[in-house]
Amino acid sequence: MPRRGESVPFAFVAEAESFRSNVAPPPRPPVGAGQRLRTALGALGVVAGLVGALVLGVPALDAGEKGGTAGTQQEAARGR
Repeated sequence: MPRRGESVPFAFVAEAESFRSNVAPPPRPPVGAGQRLRTALGALGVVAGLVGALVLGVPALDAGEKGGTAGTQQEAARGR
């Protein structure tokens, strides 16, 4: 076999086509109700975590002046 200028992994991948098999993998086992329930609860937990993060995070990002009186005090001092 003539040696190519490629490294070993790439040469192996290039020649792997000749070793392909026509045997199909075995079919997957059917998914049971318990596995579906675990998957649904996991997805629900992720969604609940994201919603909780939004509920707690959005008020912290609010740029409004809800309790601050610094702006009104400065305006009152200018008006005098």
